Parts: sequence; C-alpha cells; structure tokens
Amino acid sequence: MSNVYVFDHPLIQHKTAMIRQQETSVKDFRELVKEISMLMGYEATRKLPLKEVKITTPICETKVNMLDGEDIAIVPILRAGLGMVDGMLALVPNAKVGHIGLYRDPDTHKPVEYYCKLPNDIDKREIFVVDPMLATGGSASAAIDFIKARGGKKIIFMCLIAAPEGIEVLQKAHPDVDIFIAAKDEKLNENAYIVPGLGDAGDRLYGTK
Repeated sequence: MSNVYVFDHPLIQHKTAMIRQQETSVKDFRELVKEISMLMGYEATRKLPLKEVKITTPICETKVNMLDGEDIAIVPILRAGLGMVDGMLALVPNAKVGHIGLYRDPDTHKPVEYYCKLPNDIDKREIFVVDPMLATGGSASAAIDFIKARGGKKIIFMCLIAAPEGIEVLQKAHPDVDIFIAAKDEKLNENAYIVPGLGDAGDRLYGTK
C-alpha cells in the first residue's frame, strides 16, 4: 500500500492552523498555502534521483551531486490545486506544469472530468499531483487515473488536509502512490466535507464565497 506521510514539523502545523481560521483573509490564505506547499515539497522531493557531476569552484575542480535532469512535473487538480503550484515551483523552477480539471457532482459526490493537459513527456517525469483537500478521494484517484492512462508512472500526491476516508480510497485505488499530508482530520460530514477542515479551499483561495 501507499506510504502516508503526515507532517509534524512545527512550521507546517502552525501555518496549517492559520489557514483553518475563518477570519484568515484571502491574501493571507493564498500566501500560507504557498508557504506550506514549499515546506512540504522540501520533504516530498527527498527521493529525487541525483547524479555526480564535475564542476569547478573558484578554488579547484570537484565532484558534486545534482538533480538528474530535473525531470519533474507538477500537476494541480483545478482549481484549488493551483494554489500549491507556486510553492513547488519555488523549489524546482524548471518543472513543467500540467493541469487536470475535475468537479464533484453535488448529488453523487463523484468526480467529473472537464480538462486534462499534461506535458508530452509525462512518462519520463517524477510527477507531483497537488490538491489542498483529500476528502472522498474520488478526485485524486480519478486525476491519477488520467495521468497513468497517458503514461505517467512515478507519482506522488500532496495535500494540505485529508480525511481518513479519502486516504483509504486513494490507497486502494493507487497503492503505488505515496501520499504527503500536512494534517489528517477526523472524518467527512454528510455533505462530504472534511471535519474540522477549513471550508472550501478554492473559494478561500480566490474569494468566490
């Protein structure tokens, strides 16, 4: 099954607590999501492959380790996932960015695809799928289905808040995908919202509610 990593870093926990607060402004919410994503990305990229290269310092020639090609793709699930992209790009600015558009049917709570655009060489890249919320797990599972159908293999999923139900669904659907989470919450309510959660991440990012 997937490895699930729940962060206990004080900065991640502090900033996650701040985005939960109802009074947090759109501006602050947006900045905090970026900051948390960058902190999480630092750890999530720990296993990226390295290669030894020869360089010249002002003193002498030496051998150092550098990323092996920087073949990375960041794939946000629209629209809320866009809020996590800049934090990741701050770490890996040469990464390519794909986009997957899904919405949750209000009656069935199942994901419906409306857009999917990925780098042509997605099969050769380390892929980071990002979405602030992992609620039912349906959207995340479907997004990763689309990526795998187009050749993607090495995939990591990153989110800020996750419900146990969503984690279980994603693990069963994609046992090969590691899951990185800032905070694991209690449950889903009758409307499939995470409790205690933070509300609708997309609305809070873009001020649409």
